[in-house]
Amino acid sequence: MQGGGFDTVKLVAAVVLLLAGVVAFYYFAEESLLARVVGLLVIGGVAAGVVLTTSMGQALWSFLQESRTEVRKMVWPTRAEAMQTTLMVIVMVILMGIMLWLLDMFLGWAVRLFIGHGG
Repeated sequence: MQGGGFDTVKLVAAVVLLLAGVVAFYYFAEESLLARVVGLLVIGGVAAGVVLTTSMGQALWSFLQESRTEVRKMVWPTRAEAMQTTLMVIVMVILMGIMLWLLDMFLGWAVRLFIGHGG
């Protein structure tokens, strides 16, 4: 880790926060579910904020931003292309299913003929 000891302290604090949030979620089981979920989300957000202040968290954030930029550069298929590809996959699956069914029938017939239980 590049940040040193203080980054480790921050990461441990974030994990402790998350664990405390989960424990509190179950400890206050008699309270409203909505209030407990909101509290857990807030604690999770604070823990994520603490992690993002570390060098590892900043590297992760940078990676996520670069990934988002790369996804925007992708050329996505049109609806027609996606439908055509999907239909081709369905047709090929059906054809392979029929071929395997016929092979199974032939092999079953051959085995029955070989062991003398069929005609």
